[in-house]
Amino acid sequence: MKKYQKLLLGILFDAIGYVSFFIPLVGEFSDIIWAPVSGWLMMKMYKGKPGKIAGYIAFVEELLPFVDVVPTFTLMWFYTYVFKTKENITER
Repeated sequence: MKKYQKLLLGILFDAIGYVSFFIPLVGEFSDIIWAPVSGWLMMKMYKGKPGKIAGYIAFVEELLPFVDVVPTFTLMWFYTYVFKTKENITER
């Protein structure tokens, strides 16, 4: 998967996570379903240890009330393709 495809998918997945704010009562139930799905998707999109850690964070973030405003997928994309890349460049 190309890096900008991951960004677009990440934005879409973050938007799906925001559904609980817009649909009263039904939205909170959707978090119970979306939490494990988002964790699994995160682990599939980002391999290795960082993907597993981000998957667990995405899972917990979706389960906790009032925390699912954090755009976890988008933040992981920035970590992977912006911050981590700069870190690797400065180490050389």
